Amino acid sequence: MPHVIAEPCIGVKDRSCQEVCPVECIYDGGDQLYIHPDECIDCGACVPVCPVSAIYPEEDLPEQWESYIEKNRLLSQGPNLHRLED
Repeated sequence: MPHVIAEPCIGVKDRSCQEVCPVECIYDGGDQLYIHPDECIDCGACVPVCPVSAIYPEEDLPEQWESYIEKNRLLSQGPNLHRLED
């Protein structure tokens, strides 16, 4: 199961997660960062570095943010997904 970036990231977009991701599967989705579910290798490296605790394994995502599973999936298929640049 991939990891998911949830609501606490909105407006923050700290790039600590992107810096530690070994497969570069974290993208800028506009209002927040998103993890591409097909590219995530579920290593969890991003979780401890997130300053707002916005990243969860999909199966551990708090109920109030379950809609972010679908948001991550939809954004990964859309034309507005941008790979973060260093």
